This record gives sequence, C-alpha cells and structure tokens, in this order.
Amino acid sequence: MTTPQPDTAARTTHDAEADARNSDILIYVDGDLVHRDQAKVSVYDSGFMLGDGMWEGMRLYDGEWAFFDAHMDRLFNSCKAVALEIGKTPEEIRAILDRTAAANGMTGDAHCRLMITRGRKAKPFQHPGLSKWGPTIVAIVEHSVPSERVQGTGIRLASVPQVRGLPHSQDPKFNSHSKLNCVIACLQAEQAGADEALMLDPHGFVNTTNACNFFIVRRGEVWTSTGDYCMNGVTRANVITLCREAGIPVFERNFSLYEAYGADEAFLTGTFGAQTPVAEIDGRVIGAGGGAGPVTRRIRALYKAMVAQNVAEQKARRG
Repeated sequence: MTTPQPDTAARTTHDAEADARNSDILIYVDGDLVHRDQAKVSVYDSGFMLGDGMWEGMRLYDGEWAFFDAHMDRLFNSCKAVALEIGKTPEEIRAILDRTAAANGMTGDAHCRLMITRGRKAKPFQHPGLSKWGPTIVAIVEHSVPSERVQGTGIRLASVPQVRGLPHSQDPKFNSHSKLNCVIACLQAEQAGADEALMLDPHGFVNTTNACNFFIVRRGEVWTSTGDYCMNGVTRANVITLCREAGIPVFERNFSLYEAYGADEAFLTGTFGAQTPVAEIDGRVIGAGGGAGPVTRRIRALYKAMVAQNVAEQKARRG
C-alpha cells in the first residue's frame, strides 16, 4: 500500500481558483477602460521608476466594496503623509471601481487592486517635483475566489532575517508600491523551503508576514503584534473588533517565536483571504497540523457576518 505523501507544493496567501474570464478583463487606466493586454503606463511613471505610490486591495460583495470607508481612510491618510495629491474624492474613487467592475460583469467574488502613483516624470530622476502631470490611477478588478487548498490546509511560514523597519526609515503602515523589503523576505522564506515569510520587528518580536498580518491563538486567547511595525490592516482591525465584541480575549502585545512555535492555532489576515490558517512555522507543526482550528473557524464565521452587515449598511446608505 502506498503511504500518502505530505503536500509540499508551494502556495501563497493570495492563491486564487483559476478563472479563464480574467484573461479578457478590462482595466481602468487614467480614465480609460482597456483590455489587460493593452493596459500600460509610461516607463517614466514614478510608480514604475521609484515605487512612489500607494495602493489598496478591496473585495466586492453583492455589488459593494466591503469596508470601503476604512480603505479610503487609509489610502487618503497615506497619500497625504507623502504629499501625493490624488485629485479625486472617495466617492469618485468608488465610481471608478464600480465602473470597472460593471464593465467586467462583476457583482461579487472579485478583488480590486487600486494603484495611485505620483504620475509621469519629466526626467528619470527621484525628485517628486519632476512628476508634473498629476497622479496615475489604475484599477485592476479580477474575478477572484481564494484557493480552497490554501484555505483548507494552510500556509507554511519561515522566520527570516529581513525585518519590518522603523517608522523613520520607511513606515510599515504605508501600503506603498515600494515593497522590496517584503519581496526580499518572501525570497528568504522560499529559500528556507517555506511558502511565505514571518517577519520580526527591529527588537526581535514577531510582527507580520511579508503579505499579511499575523495572529496566534494560545489557550483560547488571540494574540497579535502591538501594531507598531505592521501594516495597519483593515481586516486586522476588524478581527480585533469582532473578538472584543464576541468576548474572545484578544491582545496586541509583543511576543517571540517561542510563543508562536507553541501556539494552538495561527492565522493570517488580509482583504483577499480574510483569515488564512498557518500550518507550520520554521518546520514546527501548529496545532493539529493544517487547517483552521476552532477559534479561527469561529472568527471566520463572525467575520463573514461582519462583511454582510457592512455590505447591507452601505446599500441602505446609498439607497
């Protein structure tokens, strides 16, 4: 009899089920909807040249962009902090996203990556004043359902030497186009035989992964980092809120790999996958060894209800 072999194929927290419709989507580029094969920006664009821009990821449920206001708060605060003038109101941004989704026949099971850069530069140099023609705005909306394989069996993480930086170098709260720090971390994790990276903060405490925020469950308590060095995730904040409302003990605190290795459960949060289970950290099996544990499953159910409530509230507000 053949012994079943462990599933060691690489995966990511953003793996989605294959959807052939995405080969023909229309993408919003500075006012126009163009086929993905013709969707282009200038090589002089500050986002391409320098990573000078901000982005948001949002999901579409029943015609509404979940937690839209929170995403716009983060986007507009980030752009203001780096003196990037969007030139649009949140309502105008929503109209762009709605127009793009409608052009692709989407009302749900869709994910948007909205990108705003400082725009095209007059010369190929760093100074922001060389971006003379206003921002570049791009919205990619894809048919997207998170992979059942990843959601079912979980992600393998490896702790890596690349750390989340201090706010006065490049504040990790920026959802910026400059993601090289996280890309390097992901490469280090892959070289260690894992799927993605578990990144520490400058003091050696567990912080986040290269792509998502990180939580552990110990003896019925939910722990996550202090938030000082991680992306101020919308889903992260929602999970903390729903835990408090449901009476699940939740703590934003410093903890080390020691506590992470001994966790009963671990999961990642992000707009795309909501709550993705962690199967291993540095080769150490977490919990029962794959899949979501009981606390993670409860949080998933609470989050699903929270999304439904937010969508209903947006529909009521917009008439």
